[in-house]
Formats: sequence, structure tokens, C-alpha cells
Amino acid sequence: MWSTSLPRGNAAPHPDTAPPSPVLRSPALRATEAGMTQLDWYIRNELRPRHLRLLVALDELRHIGKVAAHINVTQPAVSKMLGEMEKGLDLKLFERTPKGVTPTLYGECLIRHARRLLNDFSQARDELKGLLDGDTGRIRVGVLSNVVPALLPRSVALLKQRAPRTNVFLREGTMERLLPQLLQGELDLIVGRLAEKHALPELGGKVLSQEPVVLIARPGHPLARRKRLEWADIMHCPWVLPSSEGLLHEPLERTFEQHGFPMPADFVEALSVQFVLAYLQETDAIATMTRDIAHHYRRQGLVSVLPFNFPKLMRPLGITWNRNRTMSPSTTLLIECLEEAAASGAPA
Repeated sequence: MWSTSLPRGNAAPHPDTAPPSPVLRSPALRATEAGMTQLDWYIRNELRPRHLRLLVALDELRHIGKVAAHINVTQPAVSKMLGEMEKGLDLKLFERTPKGVTPTLYGECLIRHARRLLNDFSQARDELKGLLDGDTGRIRVGVLSNVVPALLPRSVALLKQRAPRTNVFLREGTMERLLPQLLQGELDLIVGRLAEKHALPELGGKVLSQEPVVLIARPGHPLARRKRLEWADIMHCPWVLPSSEGLLHEPLERTFEQHGFPMPADFVEALSVQFVLAYLQETDAIATMTRDIAHHYRRQGLVSVLPFNFPKLMRPLGITWNRNRTMSPSTTLLIECLEEAAASGAPA
């Protein structure tokens, strides 16, 4: 019969009843016994910023040798660190091939969060440095090219009047390029209306204004001397159409259809405002532009606004942010300035 009494004095415990020595159990095993999975334990206790940087570098370069050179370590060191991560997580993060490495589904998930965490660390560093240097904020703003000439300069000027030491960093691009940066925490805000096709639960947005669309041409264009233009007058012209990636292309196409006209056959499709301006100077082409921006360039003598009315063709202008990130006071202040600048409109 087995004894159920505890050992007394110096008596040795029976080998079948003695608990395993804590010294012989790994931290991961003790965590598992406490109700924590190996995955939980590794992420909470072992995952470090150097691991996150390695994941991002592997995703960008897709080759262990290139990553080793990039972070100034040996290839075996990179392989060892990656192997330790995969063993600790009990997950395969990358597929190894003769040409390099490719992230698995698990790897893609962890890389996505690694980018966000590293951006958070960078933002914390910048905010701390700003406090030490006496700065009051830092805002990273993505902006669509057709917003740069008009609304944004007025908004940033208002911001600087109220918070002179708040620094603004602008990145210009398309929504397709800027949106991933917003989701990864590389941007605090995008100035530009979010299209329906980009709508995601984690994104918030607000319309600042509805801008009328006008027709523009080079100064001295034959149509600029007319007092009034009809649809038939503009159909024979070469056109610069808004990019199919932009928000104005489909509404413009519907407007043509509603008035019984096909889209122009002689056209160039462009997203770059600078290209549009340069191309108009060289040709008799005409183009669409929001009224605010068109008048901005008209005052500089770069374009003429043609006497043509697009009924009900409006382009929404707004802001987009990431709901999953806490908005800083500086970003909130910039939004207030954007709202004020949009409400005041542009000078005629």
C-alpha cells in the first residue's frame, strides 16, 4: 500500500510521489503549467526590438545574406536568431528557398505588427526628444497631390501660428501608396478623401468640403476667349482626364453619359498636377480641376478657368485617420486648422 503521508525529517520522498524540481523545469514549462501557452510566454518574455527589426529586414530584403550585411552581422547569426524565434513561438515564420526567404502566413502577421511596434517606438523617441528640445509636437501627414497647392499650406500656416514648435512632415502620393503607411503607423493622418473601395473598419474619416469641378486650359487658349461654352464646344478638344485611380474619374464618366456624350477619344490620363500644368502649356488640351486649386494656379498665370459649368459634379475633400491609434494633441490641432481653412475657402 502506498503511503499518503508527507515525508518527515530527513526522510527522502518516494520517487513516484515527489514533485519535479523547479530547477529542472524550463521557464516556458513553468509558464505552461501556470496556464500560459508557449506562444504567450515567448511574446511576453523573450521577443525584443532586435527581433522585430530582423523580421522587417527579412521581409524587405528576402535574403539572409543581404539582411546580414544590412544589420552588420554574420549570416549564421541571422539564421540563429530566426531559428530561435521560430522555436520559441513554435511557428514557421519564413519558407527557405534557394533564392532566399518568403514569409509564411504566420510571418506576415508578425511582420505587420512588428512594423507597427517599431513605428510606435520611433514616435515615442521623437516625442521624448521633442520634449527635451522644447518642441511641442510632430505630425506625419500623407497628402494627395491635388490637395497640396491650396488647402494644406493655409492649414499648416494656421497650425504654425498656434503652435510654432510643432513640426509637420509631409509625404505626397496616391491613396494606394499612403494608405498602407497610415495602417502601419508611419503616418498620423492623410489629407484626402477616402474612396469607397478603400473603406476599412479601422479607418476613420471626415469630409471637409465639397469642391466644385471646373475646366482649365492654358492662358490664351481659344476657348478661354469665349463667354460661354456648351458640351459640343469641349468635345472636339484633346483632354487630360483624371486618373482612374482617383476619385473624380468615375463621376466625370457618369456626367458625360448623363449628357449623352462618350468620354473623349483624344486624351491623356494623369494623376500628377505638375504634369497636367506642363502639358497644358504645350498643347490645346483642356483638363478638370477643383475650383479651389484652379483659382490658385490662375492667380499665378498658369491656367485659364474656362466658362463651362459641370452641373452637380463635386469632388469631396476630407481627412482619413487610423482608429486603432491614439491621436496626438498636435494631430487634433492640425485637423481643427484643416476644418477652419476648408470652411474659409480659397481667395477668388
